[in-house]
Amino acid sequence: MVLAGEQEQEGYKTKLFTFRGIFEGAGRHTKSLSVDTATELDPVEDGAASSRSQGSKPLNDSDRIPKARTVSKEEMAAKEAREKLLQDMEQMKERFSKLLLGEDMSGGGKGVSSALALSNAFTNLAASIYGEQKRLEPMPAERKAKWKKEIDWLLSVTDYVVEMVPSQQKSKDGSNMEIMTTRQRTDLHMNIPALRKLDAMLIECLDNFKDQNEFYYVSKDSEDSNQDGGKRKNDDKWWLPTPKVPADGLSESARKFLHYQKDCVNQVLKAAMAINAQILSEIEIPECYIDSLPKNGRASLGDSIYRSITVEFFDPDHFLSTIDLSSEHKILDLKNRFEASIVIWTRKMTQKDGKSGWGSAVSFEKRELFEERAETILLLLKHRFPGLPQSALDISKIQYNRDVGQAVLESYSRILESLAFTVLSRIDDVLQADFQIQCQNIQLSARRMNSISRPPKEEIDKGSAEAPGSMTLSDFMGWGSDQEESTLKKDPYAIPDELYNDDDPKQQKLPNVVTNKKMSYLENLGVSRSPTARH
Repeated sequence: MVLAGEQEQEGYKTKLFTFRGIFEGAGRHTKSLSVDTATELDPVEDGAASSRSQGSKPLNDSDRIPKARTVSKEEMAAKEAREKLLQDMEQMKERFSKLLLGEDMSGGGKGVSSALALSNAFTNLAASIYGEQKRLEPMPAERKAKWKKEIDWLLSVTDYVVEMVPSQQKSKDGSNMEIMTTRQRTDLHMNIPALRKLDAMLIECLDNFKDQNEFYYVSKDSEDSNQDGGKRKNDDKWWLPTPKVPADGLSESARKFLHYQKDCVNQVLKAAMAINAQILSEIEIPECYIDSLPKNGRASLGDSIYRSITVEFFDPDHFLSTIDLSSEHKILDLKNRFEASIVIWTRKMTQKDGKSGWGSAVSFEKRELFEERAETILLLLKHRFPGLPQSALDISKIQYNRDVGQAVLESYSRILESLAFTVLSRIDDVLQADFQIQCQNIQLSARRMNSISRPPKEEIDKGSAEAPGSMTLSDFMGWGSDQEESTLKKDPYAIPDELYNDDDPKQQKLPNVVTNKKMSYLENLGVSRSPTARH
Protein backbone atom coordinates (compact mmCIF):
# COMPACT_ATOMS: atom_id res chain seq x y z
CA MET A 1 0.00 0.00 0.00
CA VAL A 2 2.80 2.33 0.95
CA LEU A 3 4.61 1.50 -2.29
CA ALA A 4 1.47 2.17 -4.33
CA GLY A 5 1.00 5.57 -2.63
CA GLU A 6 4.62 6.58 -3.32
CA GLN A 7 4.26 5.58 -6.97
CA GLU A 8 1.09 7.70 -7.25
CA GLN A 9 2.85 10.72 -5.75
CA GLU A 10 5.74 10.25 -8.19
CA GLY A 11 3.21 10.23 -11.07
CA TYR A 12 1.66 13.51 -9.88
CA LYS A 13 5.13 15.11 -9.63
CA THR A 14 5.97 13.99 -13.14
CA LYS A 15 2.76 15.51 -14.55
CA LEU A 16 3.37 18.73 -12.59
CA PHE A 17 6.90 19.10 -14.01
CA THR A 18 5.55 18.42 -17.50
CA PHE A 19 2.93 21.21 -17.29
CA ARG A 20 5.53 23.54 -15.78
CA GLY A 21 7.87 22.92 -18.69
CA ILE A 22 5.09 23.62 -21.17
CA PHE A 23 4.26 26.99 -19.59
CA GLU A 24 7.93 27.98 -19.29
CA GLY A 25 8.49 27.11 -22.96
CA ALA A 26 5.52 29.24 -23.99
CA GLY A 27 6.83 32.14 -21.93
CA ARG A 28 10.26 31.86 -23.52
CA HIS A 29 8.68 31.74 -26.98
CA THR A 30 6.65 34.86 -26.29
CA LYS A 31 9.71 36.72 -25.05
CA SER A 32 11.67 35.72 -28.11
CA LEU A 33 8.87 36.97 -30.38
CA SER A 34 8.75 40.34 -28.59
CA VAL A 35 12.51 40.69 -28.84
CA ASP A 36 12.51 39.83 -32.53
CA THR A 37 9.70 42.32 -33.22
CA ALA A 38 11.48 45.07 -31.35
CA THR A 39 14.63 44.29 -33.25
CA GLU A 40 12.82 44.63 -36.59
CA LEU A 41 11.10 47.92 -35.64
CA ASP A 42 14.20 49.50 -34.18
CA PRO A 43 17.38 48.01 -35.59
CA VAL A 44 20.41 48.26 -33.34
CA GLU A 45 24.09 47.68 -33.78
CA ASP A 46 25.44 44.18 -34.33
CA GLY A 47 27.30 44.14 -31.04
CA ALA A 48 24.17 44.94 -29.02
CA ALA A 49 22.13 42.39 -30.97
CA SER A 50 24.70 39.67 -30.40
CA SER A 51 24.93 40.47 -26.68
CA ARG A 52 21.13 40.25 -26.36
CA SER A 53 21.03 36.98 -28.28
CA GLN A 54 23.70 35.56 -25.99
CA GLY A 55 21.70 36.62 -22.96
CA SER A 56 24.50 38.65 -21.45
CA LYS A 57 21.98 41.42 -20.52
CA PRO A 58 18.46 40.79 -19.35
CA LEU A 59 15.67 42.62 -21.27
CA ASN A 60 13.83 45.32 -19.36
CA ASP A 61 10.22 46.47 -19.96
CA SER A 62 11.48 49.62 -21.71
CA ASP A 63 13.49 47.50 -24.13
CA ARG A 64 10.45 45.50 -25.15
CA ILE A 65 8.37 48.67 -26.23
CA PRO A 66 8.97 49.53 -29.96
CA LYS A 67 10.18 53.08 -30.62
CA ALA A 68 8.01 55.41 -32.82
CA ARG A 69 9.44 55.95 -36.30
CA THR A 70 9.99 59.60 -37.31
CA VAL A 71 8.05 60.76 -40.38
CA SER A 72 9.96 62.83 -42.93
CA LYS A 73 8.71 66.07 -44.49
CA GLU A 74 8.26 64.38 -47.86
CA GLU A 75 5.95 61.79 -46.35
CA MET A 76 3.97 64.49 -44.56
CA ALA A 77 3.62 66.45 -47.82
CA ALA A 78 2.53 63.32 -49.68
CA LYS A 79 -0.07 62.58 -47.01
CA GLU A 80 -1.45 66.13 -47.17
CA ALA A 81 -1.59 65.94 -50.97
CA ARG A 82 -3.58 62.71 -50.79
CA GLU A 83 -6.00 64.22 -48.28
CA LYS A 84 -6.43 67.34 -50.44
CA LEU A 85 -7.01 65.22 -53.53
CA LEU A 86 -9.69 63.23 -51.72
CA GLN A 87 -11.31 66.43 -50.54
CA ASP A 88 -11.31 67.86 -54.09
CA MET A 89 -12.83 64.66 -55.37
CA GLU A 90 -15.65 64.94 -52.86
CA GLN A 91 -16.30 68.55 -53.86
CA MET A 92 -16.30 67.62 -57.54
CA LYS A 93 -18.78 64.81 -56.88
CA GLU A 94 -21.03 67.24 -55.04
CA ARG A 95 -20.89 69.86 -57.83
CA PHE A 96 -21.63 67.48 -60.68
CA SER A 97 -24.26 65.62 -58.68
CA LYS A 98 -26.18 68.88 -58.31
CA LEU A 99 -25.80 69.53 -62.01
CA LEU A 100 -27.10 66.08 -62.90
CA LEU A 101 -30.02 66.39 -60.47
CA GLY A 102 -30.90 69.85 -61.79
CA GLU A 103 -30.59 71.31 -58.27
CA ASP A 104 -33.42 69.02 -57.13
CA MET A 105 -31.85 67.11 -54.26
CA SER A 106 -34.97 64.99 -53.76
CA GLY A 107 -34.33 63.28 -57.10
CA GLY A 108 -37.96 63.56 -58.10
CA GLY A 109 -37.25 64.99 -61.54
CA LYS A 110 -38.53 68.47 -60.66
CA GLY A 111 -35.19 70.19 -61.16
CA VAL A 112 -34.18 72.74 -63.74
CA SER A 113 -32.51 71.96 -67.05
CA SER A 114 -28.80 71.17 -67.26
CA ALA A 115 -28.13 74.48 -69.04
CA LEU A 116 -29.82 76.53 -66.32
CA ALA A 117 -28.15 74.53 -63.54
CA LEU A 118 -24.75 75.18 -65.12
CA SER A 119 -25.52 78.88 -65.52
CA ASN A 120 -26.53 79.12 -61.86
CA ALA A 121 -23.32 77.34 -60.86
CA PHE A 122 -21.23 80.02 -62.59
CA THR A 123 -23.25 82.79 -60.96
CA ASN A 124 -23.01 81.30 -57.46
CA LEU A 125 -19.27 80.70 -57.81
CA ALA A 126 -18.63 84.31 -58.81
CA ALA A 127 -20.76 85.58 -55.92
CA SER A 128 -18.89 83.45 -53.38
CA ILE A 129 -15.41 84.39 -54.65
CA TYR A 130 -15.70 88.01 -55.78
CA GLY A 131 -18.48 89.03 -53.42
CA GLU A 132 -15.87 89.72 -50.74
CA GLN A 133 -13.67 91.83 -53.03
CA LYS A 134 -14.45 95.25 -51.55
CA ARG A 135 -11.02 96.85 -51.97
CA LEU A 136 -8.37 97.32 -54.61
CA GLU A 137 -6.05 94.60 -53.38
CA PRO A 138 -4.85 91.21 -54.62
CA MET A 139 -7.15 88.28 -54.16
CA PRO A 140 -6.04 85.91 -51.37
CA ALA A 141 -4.16 82.86 -52.59
CA GLU A 142 -6.75 80.46 -51.22
CA ARG A 143 -9.66 82.16 -52.95
CA LYS A 144 -7.69 82.53 -56.18
CA ALA A 145 -6.86 78.81 -56.20
CA LYS A 146 -10.49 77.92 -55.50
CA TRP A 147 -11.69 80.18 -58.33
CA LYS A 148 -9.32 78.68 -60.91
CA LYS A 149 -10.02 75.11 -59.79
CA GLU A 150 -13.82 75.34 -59.86
CA ILE A 151 -13.88 77.34 -63.09
CA ASP A 152 -11.88 74.52 -64.69
CA TRP A 153 -14.42 72.02 -63.37
CA LEU A 154 -17.36 73.89 -64.87
CA LEU A 155 -15.61 74.56 -68.17
CA SER A 156 -14.65 70.89 -68.52
CA VAL A 157 -18.21 70.25 -69.71
CA THR A 158 -17.50 72.16 -72.91
CA ASP A 159 -14.78 69.69 -73.89
CA TYR A 160 -17.53 67.19 -74.69
CA VAL A 161 -19.81 69.59 -76.60
CA VAL A 162 -18.66 68.62 -80.08
CA GLU A 163 -19.73 68.77 -83.69
CA MET A 164 -19.08 66.47 -86.66
CA VAL A 165 -16.64 67.73 -89.29
CA PRO A 166 -15.25 66.02 -92.39
CA SER A 167 -11.65 64.88 -92.28
CA GLN A 168 -9.20 62.97 -94.49
CA GLN A 169 -7.86 59.60 -93.44
CA LYS A 170 -5.15 57.65 -95.21
CA SER A 171 -5.79 53.93 -95.55
CA LYS A 172 -3.23 51.13 -95.57
CA ASP A 173 -3.08 50.93 -99.37
CA GLY A 174 -2.18 54.66 -99.54
CA SER A 175 -5.55 55.93 -100.71
CA ASN A 176 -7.27 58.87 -98.96
CA MET A 177 -10.81 58.58 -97.77
CA GLU A 178 -13.10 61.16 -96.20
CA ILE A 179 -14.47 60.40 -92.74
CA MET A 180 -16.40 62.36 -90.09
CA THR A 181 -14.59 63.25 -86.87
CA THR A 182 -15.58 65.18 -83.78
CA ARG A 183 -14.16 68.47 -82.54
CA GLN A 184 -15.22 71.14 -80.04
CA ARG A 185 -18.07 73.28 -81.26
CA THR A 186 -16.95 76.38 -83.15
CA ASP A 187 -18.48 79.01 -80.86
CA LEU A 188 -16.94 77.36 -77.80
CA HIS A 189 -13.58 76.92 -79.51
CA MET A 190 -13.45 80.64 -80.31
CA ASN A 191 -14.90 82.20 -77.16
CA ILE A 192 -13.68 80.01 -74.27
CA PRO A 193 -9.96 80.96 -74.74
CA ALA A 194 -10.93 84.63 -75.07
CA LEU A 195 -12.94 84.53 -71.85
CA ARG A 196 -10.10 82.79 -70.04
CA LYS A 197 -7.77 85.57 -71.17
CA LEU A 198 -10.15 88.23 -69.86
CA ASP A 199 -10.39 86.36 -66.57
CA ALA A 200 -6.61 86.30 -66.22
CA MET A 201 -6.41 90.03 -67.03
CA LEU A 202 -8.83 90.87 -64.21
CA ILE A 203 -6.86 88.83 -61.68
CA GLU A 204 -3.61 90.40 -62.90
CA CYS A 205 -5.11 93.87 -62.51
CA LEU A 206 -5.94 93.15 -58.86
CA ASP A 207 -2.45 91.72 -58.32
CA ASN A 208 -0.91 94.99 -59.55
CA PHE A 209 -2.23 96.75 -56.43
CA LYS A 210 -0.07 94.58 -54.16
CA ASP A 211 2.65 97.11 -53.30
CA GLN A 212 0.66 100.34 -53.50
CA ASN A 213 0.81 102.67 -50.48
CA GLU A 214 -0.74 105.83 -51.88
CA PHE A 215 -4.27 105.22 -50.60
CA TYR A 216 -5.92 103.18 -47.90
CA TYR A 217 -9.39 102.25 -46.69
CA VAL A 218 -11.28 103.06 -43.51
CA SER A 219 -14.46 101.51 -42.20
CA LYS A 220 -17.79 103.17 -42.85
CA ASP A 221 -18.35 104.04 -39.18
CA SER A 222 -14.97 105.69 -38.57
CA GLU A 223 -14.57 109.43 -37.98
CA ASP A 224 -12.45 109.93 -41.10
CA SER A 225 -15.18 108.43 -43.23
CA ASN A 226 -17.89 110.71 -41.81
CA GLN A 227 -15.97 113.96 -42.33
CA ASP A 228 -16.68 114.19 -46.06
CA GLY A 229 -19.65 111.86 -46.22
CA GLY A 230 -21.92 114.58 -47.56
CA LYS A 231 -20.08 114.86 -50.87
CA ARG A 232 -19.24 111.27 -51.55
CA LYS A 233 -20.86 109.85 -54.61
CA ASN A 234 -21.16 106.33 -53.14
CA ASP A 235 -23.30 107.16 -50.14
CA ASP A 236 -25.76 104.47 -51.20
CA LYS A 237 -23.04 101.80 -50.95
CA TRP A 238 -23.08 101.63 -47.18
CA TRP A 239 -21.39 98.22 -47.06
CA LEU A 240 -18.18 99.36 -48.77
CA PRO A 241 -15.17 100.82 -46.95
CA THR A 242 -14.23 104.42 -47.70
CA PRO A 243 -11.05 105.06 -49.71
CA LYS A 244 -8.73 107.72 -48.28
CA VAL A 245 -5.83 109.50 -49.97
CA PRO A 246 -3.03 111.66 -48.47
CA ALA A 247 -3.69 115.29 -47.60
CA ASP A 248 -1.84 116.46 -50.73
CA GLY A 249 -3.65 113.97 -52.95
CA LEU A 250 -2.20 111.17 -54.99
CA SER A 251 1.17 111.49 -56.63
CA GLU A 252 1.38 111.90 -60.38
CA SER A 253 2.76 108.38 -60.85
CA ALA A 254 -0.02 106.84 -58.75
CA ARG A 255 -2.64 108.80 -60.66
CA LYS A 256 -1.23 107.62 -64.00
CA PHE A 257 -1.12 104.06 -62.69
CA LEU A 258 -4.79 104.20 -61.67
CA HIS A 259 -5.83 105.61 -65.04
CA TYR A 260 -3.85 102.90 -66.83
CA GLN A 261 -5.50 100.17 -64.78
CA LYS A 262 -8.86 101.78 -65.43
CA ASP A 263 -8.27 101.67 -69.18
CA CYS A 264 -7.26 98.00 -69.00
CA VAL A 265 -10.33 97.02 -67.00
CA ASN A 266 -12.50 99.08 -69.33
CA GLN A 267 -11.21 97.05 -72.28
CA VAL A 268 -12.07 93.84 -70.42
CA LEU A 269 -15.53 95.20 -69.72
CA LYS A 270 -16.17 96.08 -73.37
CA ALA A 271 -14.96 92.69 -74.60
CA ALA A 272 -17.10 90.78 -72.09
CA MET A 273 -20.13 92.92 -72.97
CA ALA A 274 -19.63 92.24 -76.69
CA ILE A 275 -19.39 88.46 -76.19
CA ASN A 276 -22.39 88.41 -73.88
CA ALA A 277 -24.51 90.48 -76.26
CA GLN A 278 -23.58 88.21 -79.17
CA ILE A 279 -24.48 85.03 -77.27
CA LEU A 280 -27.77 86.49 -76.04
CA SER A 281 -28.73 87.49 -79.57
CA GLU A 282 -28.16 83.89 -80.72
CA ILE A 283 -30.31 82.33 -78.00
CA GLU A 284 -33.82 81.61 -79.19
CA ILE A 285 -36.63 83.78 -77.81
CA PRO A 286 -38.99 81.58 -75.75
CA GLU A 287 -42.63 81.38 -76.73
CA CYS A 288 -43.82 82.39 -73.28
CA TYR A 289 -42.14 85.78 -73.71
CA ILE A 290 -43.68 86.27 -77.15
CA ASP A 291 -47.14 85.44 -75.81
CA SER A 292 -46.82 88.16 -73.16
CA LEU A 293 -46.12 90.95 -75.69
CA PRO A 294 -48.72 93.41 -76.98
CA LYS A 295 -49.80 93.32 -80.60
CA ASN A 296 -47.89 96.38 -81.81
CA GLY A 297 -44.83 98.43 -80.92
CA ARG A 298 -46.80 101.57 -80.15
CA ALA A 299 -48.57 99.86 -77.26
CA SER A 300 -45.26 98.67 -75.93
CA LEU A 301 -43.45 102.02 -76.11
CA GLY A 302 -46.30 104.36 -75.29
CA ASP A 303 -47.59 107.24 -77.39
CA SER A 304 -45.01 109.85 -76.38
CA ILE A 305 -41.95 107.62 -76.92
CA TYR A 306 -43.40 106.23 -80.15
CA ARG A 307 -43.89 109.73 -81.56
CA SER A 308 -40.34 110.67 -80.56
CA ILE A 309 -38.67 107.83 -82.45
CA THR A 310 -40.90 107.99 -85.51
CA VAL A 311 -40.08 111.60 -86.40
CA GLU A 312 -38.33 112.31 -89.66
CA PHE A 313 -35.08 113.55 -88.09
CA PHE A 314 -34.15 111.49 -85.05
CA ASP A 315 -31.29 112.26 -82.63
CA PRO A 316 -30.79 109.48 -80.04
CA ASP A 317 -28.75 111.68 -77.66
CA HIS A 318 -31.41 114.37 -77.69
CA PHE A 319 -34.08 111.73 -77.14
CA LEU A 320 -32.32 110.33 -74.06
CA SER A 321 -31.88 113.86 -72.68
CA THR A 322 -35.66 114.30 -72.70
CA ILE A 323 -36.34 111.00 -70.89
CA ASP A 324 -36.33 110.69 -67.12
CA LEU A 325 -33.36 108.43 -66.30
CA SER A 326 -33.01 109.40 -62.65
CA SER A 327 -33.39 105.89 -61.22
CA GLU A 328 -32.32 102.38 -62.14
CA HIS A 329 -35.94 101.22 -62.26
CA LYS A 330 -36.85 103.82 -64.91
CA ILE A 331 -33.83 102.94 -67.05
CA LEU A 332 -34.64 99.23 -66.88
CA ASP A 333 -38.30 99.89 -67.75
CA LEU A 334 -37.24 101.89 -70.81
CA LYS A 335 -34.93 99.06 -71.87
CA ASN A 336 -37.71 96.49 -71.50
CA ARG A 337 -40.05 98.62 -73.65
CA PHE A 338 -37.55 98.99 -76.48
CA GLU A 339 -36.59 95.30 -76.47
CA ALA A 340 -40.24 94.28 -76.61
CA SER A 341 -40.90 96.66 -79.52
CA ILE A 342 -37.88 95.30 -81.44
CA VAL A 343 -39.16 91.73 -81.04
CA ILE A 344 -42.61 92.79 -82.25
CA TRP A 345 -41.27 94.63 -85.32
CA THR A 346 -38.88 91.79 -86.19
CA ARG A 347 -41.65 89.21 -86.10
CA LYS A 348 -43.88 91.42 -88.21
CA MET A 349 -41.16 91.80 -90.83
CA THR A 350 -40.58 88.04 -90.99
CA GLN A 351 -44.26 87.09 -90.74
CA LYS A 352 -45.49 85.51 -93.95
CA ASP A 353 -49.11 85.00 -93.04
CA GLY A 354 -50.90 88.29 -93.65
CA LYS A 355 -54.00 87.13 -91.78
CA SER A 356 -52.07 86.66 -88.56
CA GLY A 357 -52.58 88.95 -85.61
CA TRP A 358 -49.01 90.17 -86.03
CA GLY A 359 -49.86 91.79 -89.36
CA SER A 360 -49.65 95.58 -89.66
CA ALA A 361 -50.30 98.38 -92.12
CA VAL A 362 -46.90 100.04 -91.53
CA SER A 363 -44.53 99.61 -94.44
CA PHE A 364 -41.54 97.31 -94.26
CA GLU A 365 -39.01 100.15 -94.72
CA LYS A 366 -40.44 102.26 -91.89
CA ARG A 367 -40.56 99.33 -89.51
CA GLU A 368 -36.95 98.50 -90.32
CA LEU A 369 -35.99 102.15 -89.69
CA PHE A 370 -37.80 102.12 -86.32
CA GLU A 371 -36.02 98.93 -85.34
CA GLU A 372 -32.61 100.44 -86.10
CA ARG A 373 -33.42 103.48 -83.97
CA ALA A 374 -34.57 101.30 -81.10
CA GLU A 375 -31.38 99.23 -81.28
CA THR A 376 -29.33 102.44 -81.19
CA ILE A 377 -31.11 103.51 -78.01
CA LEU A 378 -30.46 100.13 -76.41
CA LEU A 379 -26.77 100.33 -77.32
CA LEU A 380 -26.46 103.79 -75.77
CA LEU A 381 -28.19 102.63 -72.60
CA LYS A 382 -25.87 99.64 -72.29
CA HIS A 383 -22.74 101.78 -72.66
CA ARG A 384 -23.93 104.59 -70.39
CA PHE A 385 -25.16 102.25 -67.66
CA PRO A 386 -23.00 99.10 -67.80
CA GLY A 387 -24.08 97.93 -64.33
CA LEU A 388 -27.74 97.75 -65.27
CA PRO A 389 -29.59 94.56 -64.23
CA GLN A 390 -30.79 92.09 -66.82
CA SER A 391 -33.89 92.90 -68.80
CA ALA A 392 -37.03 90.78 -68.97
CA LEU A 393 -35.98 89.40 -72.37
CA ASP A 394 -32.53 88.37 -71.13
CA ILE A 395 -33.95 86.67 -68.05
CA SER A 396 -36.48 84.79 -70.15
CA LYS A 397 -33.79 83.61 -72.59
CA ILE A 398 -31.51 82.39 -69.81
CA GLN A 399 -34.32 80.65 -67.96
CA TYR A 400 -35.71 78.70 -70.93
CA ASN A 401 -32.45 78.07 -72.79
CA ARG A 402 -31.63 74.39 -73.40
CA ASP A 403 -28.25 74.75 -75.13
CA VAL A 404 -25.49 73.91 -72.63
CA GLY A 405 -22.74 75.53 -74.70
CA GLN A 406 -24.60 78.82 -74.98
CA ALA A 407 -25.42 78.69 -71.26
CA VAL A 408 -21.71 78.38 -70.40
CA LEU A 409 -20.65 81.23 -72.69
CA GLU A 410 -23.44 83.53 -71.55
CA SER A 411 -22.92 82.95 -67.83
CA TYR A 412 -19.11 83.13 -67.98
CA SER A 413 -19.13 86.37 -70.00
CA ARG A 414 -21.85 87.81 -67.75
CA ILE A 415 -19.93 87.26 -64.52
CA LEU A 416 -16.73 88.64 -66.09
CA GLU A 417 -18.68 91.72 -67.17
CA SER A 418 -20.00 92.15 -63.63
CA LEU A 419 -16.56 91.65 -62.08
CA ALA A 420 -14.94 94.14 -64.46
CA PHE A 421 -17.61 96.71 -63.60
CA THR A 422 -16.97 96.11 -59.89
CA VAL A 423 -13.22 96.67 -60.23
CA LEU A 424 -13.87 99.75 -62.37
CA SER A 425 -16.13 101.15 -59.64
CA ARG A 426 -13.45 100.60 -57.01
CA ILE A 427 -10.92 102.52 -59.12
CA ASP A 428 -13.42 105.34 -59.66
CA ASP A 429 -13.95 105.57 -55.89
CA VAL A 430 -10.24 106.20 -55.32
CA LEU A 431 -10.04 108.74 -58.16
CA GLN A 432 -13.12 110.50 -56.78
CA ALA A 433 -11.52 110.78 -53.33
CA ASP A 434 -8.39 112.24 -54.94
CA PHE A 435 -10.50 114.73 -56.91
CA GLN A 436 -12.21 115.94 -53.75
CA ILE A 437 -8.87 116.47 -52.00
CA GLN A 438 -7.60 118.45 -54.99
CA CYS A 439 -10.68 120.68 -54.99
CA GLN A 440 -10.30 121.34 -51.28
CA ASN A 441 -6.62 122.23 -51.70
CA ILE A 442 -7.38 124.61 -54.58
CA GLN A 443 -10.11 126.26 -52.55
CA LEU A 444 -7.84 126.75 -49.53
CA SER A 445 -4.96 128.14 -51.61
CA ALA A 446 -7.29 130.58 -53.40
CA ARG A 447 -8.64 131.88 -50.09
CA ARG A 448 -5.11 132.24 -48.75
CA MET A 449 -3.98 134.23 -51.80
CA ASN A 450 -7.06 136.43 -51.62
CA SER A 451 -6.43 137.23 -47.97
CA ILE A 452 -2.84 138.23 -48.76
CA SER A 453 -3.66 140.45 -51.77
CA ARG A 454 -6.73 142.15 -50.23
CA PRO A 455 -5.97 145.73 -48.92
CA PRO A 456 -6.60 146.54 -45.26
CA LYS A 457 -10.05 147.75 -44.23
CA GLU A 458 -8.72 151.14 -42.95
CA GLU A 459 -7.41 152.09 -46.41
CA ILE A 460 -10.74 151.26 -47.99
CA ASP A 461 -12.60 153.44 -45.47
CA LYS A 462 -10.09 156.32 -45.94
CA GLY A 463 -10.47 156.24 -49.72
CA SER A 464 -14.25 156.29 -49.52
CA ALA A 465 -14.20 159.21 -47.06
CA GLU A 466 -12.12 161.40 -49.41
CA ALA A 467 -14.87 161.45 -52.10
CA PRO A 468 -18.18 161.36 -50.32
CA GLY A 469 -20.21 162.65 -53.23
CA SER A 470 -18.71 160.47 -55.97
CA MET A 471 -21.21 158.05 -57.53
CA THR A 472 -21.03 155.98 -60.68
CA LEU A 473 -23.85 155.20 -63.09
CA SER A 474 -24.01 151.64 -61.75
CA ASP A 475 -24.47 152.98 -58.23
CA PHE A 476 -27.14 155.36 -59.40
CA MET A 477 -29.08 152.64 -61.24
CA GLY A 478 -28.66 150.16 -58.36
CA TRP A 479 -27.04 147.51 -60.54
CA GLY A 480 -24.16 146.67 -58.24
CA SER A 481 -25.71 146.70 -54.80
CA ASP A 482 -27.84 143.60 -55.06
CA GLN A 483 -25.17 141.71 -57.02
CA GLU A 484 -22.56 142.46 -54.38
CA GLU A 485 -24.91 141.28 -51.66
CA SER A 486 -25.53 138.02 -53.47
CA THR A 487 -21.79 137.63 -54.09
CA LEU A 488 -21.02 138.18 -50.43
CA LYS A 489 -23.69 135.74 -49.39
CA LYS A 490 -22.33 133.15 -51.75
CA ASP A 491 -18.84 131.75 -51.23
CA PRO A 492 -16.82 132.88 -54.29
CA TYR A 493 -14.46 129.91 -53.92
CA ALA A 494 -17.03 127.22 -53.37
CA ILE A 495 -16.81 124.21 -55.69
CA PRO A 496 -20.14 123.53 -57.42
CA ASP A 497 -21.80 120.27 -56.52
CA GLU A 498 -22.14 119.20 -60.13
CA LEU A 499 -18.35 118.97 -60.47
CA TYR A 500 -18.36 115.97 -58.19
CA ASN A 501 -20.58 114.07 -60.58
CA ASP A 502 -18.85 114.67 -63.91
CA ASP A 503 -17.58 111.12 -64.20
CA ASP A 504 -20.78 109.48 -63.10
CA PRO A 505 -23.23 109.17 -66.01
CA LYS A 506 -26.05 108.00 -63.78
CA GLN A 507 -26.20 111.23 -61.81
CA GLN A 508 -27.45 114.00 -64.04
CA LYS A 509 -28.24 117.19 -62.14
CA LEU A 510 -29.03 120.63 -63.43
CA PRO A 511 -26.78 123.39 -62.06
CA ASN A 512 -28.25 125.69 -59.44
CA VAL A 513 -29.46 128.94 -61.00
CA VAL A 514 -29.15 132.07 -58.80
CA THR A 515 -31.59 134.85 -59.72
CA ASN A 516 -31.01 138.33 -58.26
CA LYS A 517 -33.86 140.72 -57.74
CA LYS A 518 -33.31 144.00 -59.65
CA MET A 519 -35.17 147.27 -59.11
CA SER A 520 -36.76 148.99 -62.09
CA TYR A 521 -35.62 152.31 -63.53
CA LEU A 522 -38.70 154.17 -62.26
CA GLU A 523 -38.16 152.91 -58.72
CA ASN A 524 -34.59 154.22 -58.80
CA LEU A 525 -35.76 157.64 -59.95
CA GLY A 526 -38.35 157.82 -57.19
CA VAL A 527 -35.94 157.27 -54.31
CA SER A 528 -32.64 158.69 -55.66
CA ARG A 529 -31.50 162.30 -55.88
CA SER A 530 -29.58 163.80 -58.76
CA PRO A 531 -25.82 163.49 -58.38
CA THR A 532 -24.32 166.74 -57.03
CA ALA A 533 -20.79 165.98 -58.15
CA ARG A 534 -21.67 166.66 -61.78
CA HIS A 535 -22.88 170.27 -61.24
